[in-house]
Amino acid sequence: MQKIDIFNHIWPKPFFDALIAHIGEMTDITMRSGAVPMMTELDRRFEVMDIFGDDYRQVLSLASPPLEKLAGPEKALELSRIGSDSMAELVAKHPDRFPAFIGTAPMNNPDALVEECRRAVEDLGAVGMQIFTNIAGNPVDLPEYEPFFEYMAKAGKAVWLHPARGENFPDYLKEKRSEYEIWWTFGWPYETSAAMARMVFSRLFDKYPGLKVVTHHAGGMIPFFEGRVGPGWDQMGKRTTDRDLGAVRNALKRPHLEYFKEFYADTASFGSRKAIEHAIEFFGEDRVMFASDAPFDPEGGPMYIRETIRILDSLDVSDEVRRKLYQDNAVKLLGLKL
Repeated sequence: MQKIDIFNHIWPKPFFDALIAHIGEMTDITMRSGAVPMMTELDRRFEVMDIFGDDYRQVLSLASPPLEKLAGPEKALELSRIGSDSMAELVAKHPDRFPAFIGTAPMNNPDALVEECRRAVEDLGAVGMQIFTNIAGNPVDLPEYEPFFEYMAKAGKAVWLHPARGENFPDYLKEKRSEYEIWWTFGWPYETSAAMARMVFSRLFDKYPGLKVVTHHAGGMIPFFEGRVGPGWDQMGKRTTDRDLGAVRNALKRPHLEYFKEFYADTASFGSRKAIEHAIEFFGEDRVMFASDAPFDPEGGPMYIRETIRILDSLDVSDEVRRKLYQDNAVKLLGLKL
C-alpha cells in the first residue's frame, strides 16, 4: 500500500529563483516558506521522505502565497508556467518519489487562464490545478472565473483549494490588521468554508457537472458546523430583508447540504485526530485523502507527516478504509498509475 501525500508544498529551484528575482526581499509568510530547507532543497526533501519508507510518495504543489498576490497578470502567468514546468520535470526525473503534480492557475489573467490550465493538464500531465480561496480579494465565484471551472469540469481534473488570508484582513472593523496571527489560525479555515459556500450557492456545481474540488485542512469549518451548514441554512433568507435569499437556496437542483458533502478533503490537520474523524464522517470514506501539509511544521517537514500517519494508522476503521485514505481515493481521483 502506498502512502500518497496529496497536499504538500515545494518551491522548485527555477520557480524559487524567478520568485526572488521578482519580489526581492521575502517577508511574512513568504519569508517563512523560504527559510524551510525542505521547500527549496531537494536533497533535504528526500532525507525527510526516506524517514517514512519507500511507500511514501508526494504529489507536488506550489506553496502559498497566491501568484495574484505577488504579481500582475503577465508575471503571474510566467510564474505559473515556470512552476508547472519545473514540477513536471521533477515528476519525470523522480517518478518513484513524485507520482504527479498540481499546477497553479493564474486566476488574475483571464485571457490566458484556461489555455495555461490546458497546457499544464494536457501537455505537462498535471492531475489538477490549485487556486486560492480568494483572488486578490475577489470571491472565487465571479463570472470572469467561470471559464476556469468549466474547463476543469470538462477535463475531469480536480481543483485544489488552498486558503489565503493575511494580517491585512483585520479581526475587527475598527482595526487595521489581524493580531496574534488570528488571520491564519482561524482565518484560513473560515476562508476555506466561505469559498466552499460561494461555490455552492452560486450554483457552480449545477452549471458544471463533474466539478471536483479538494479542500485543504480537512474541509475547513464545514464538518464541525454541519448543523449550521445543513438545518441552519435551511432558514436562509429569514435573517435578511433587503434580498430574497430564499430564492437562492431554492434555485439549487438539490438540497444544499448534498453539495457540501461532495467536496473532497485532506487529512492535513496539524495532528488533530478529531479533525480527521470529522472529515471522514462528513465527506465519507471515499472523499478523504492522506495529506501532511509538509514542510510547514516545527521540525521543518517530518513532524506533520509522522503525526498524520500515526493518527491514520490508529483510526478505528477497516484495512479497506485505511487503504482508501492512503492510496485508493487518490489513485481514483487523480488518475494515478502505481
